[in-house]
Amino acid sequence: MDLGLRDKVALVTASSKGLGRASALALASEGAKVAICARNGKILKVTADEIATATGSELLAIPADMSNSRDIEQVVKETVKHFGKLHILVTNAGGPPAGDFADFDDKQWQEAFNLTLMSAVRLIRAALPHMQKERWGRIINITSTSVKEPLDNLVLSNSIRAAVHGLAKTLANQVGPYRITVNNVMPGTIHTDRIEQLARTRAQKGEQTVTEAIAAMGQAAALGRVGEPEEFGAVVAFLASEQASYITGVSLPVDGGKIQSTF
Repeated sequence: MDLGLRDKVALVTASSKGLGRASALALASEGAKVAICARNGKILKVTADEIATATGSELLAIPADMSNSRDIEQVVKETVKHFGKLHILVTNAGGPPAGDFADFDDKQWQEAFNLTLMSAVRLIRAALPHMQKERWGRIINITSTSVKEPLDNLVLSNSIRAAVHGLAKTLANQVGPYRITVNNVMPGTIHTDRIEQLARTRAQKGEQTVTEAIAAMGQAAALGRVGEPEEFGAVVAFLASEQASYITGVSLPVDGGKIQSTF
């Protein structure tokens, strides 16, 4: 299937590794020109080179911190300056720290709010005029299944990511006339560096091997396994495509059937 992304311009944030990298790779594989950003410039440059070599698409690496409003404005400006346009925005940021309600003070709540919600708000605000000018656009927010089913020990994520979904649903109604869609993708347990780290921690405690720990993490899913990054990236690429032109305001789980809710 031709997704119709050749020569579209995409910006994927927090994309030097993990789900952001998988999304950037999937878009580049479909012929999109992709700007990626992350705080670590060295790792980011390696990622850009790897994706460009693998896909033949043009990549632009821009060091940026998604908790910094000036960085966010700059990354959008540099993307448009380099490529001339911006059609696709994939918002992504590192998750807030784990912990229970009693573990966090006002400052930590504010930091989580700034990183999780305001990074999306600022990115969309900066990118939207360029999509409106083209009268075509795709906004895709990477969130979490915690929006549908709260996860233990993640009170900050459970609380604040829900606001991103409210934003997306509201915005979808406002920008639809410009042929701009707004959707959320909710990853379940995907085989990223974070999962490897958790598995090594369990292995060091002598509970399981790394392989056994990863397998155990996936057992809660209907498919009985963790997901692979490319499986997640493929969903992002589809939602960014011409083929998904009638899908907007949706929160789509990519979790192997882990969420038990019917809604």
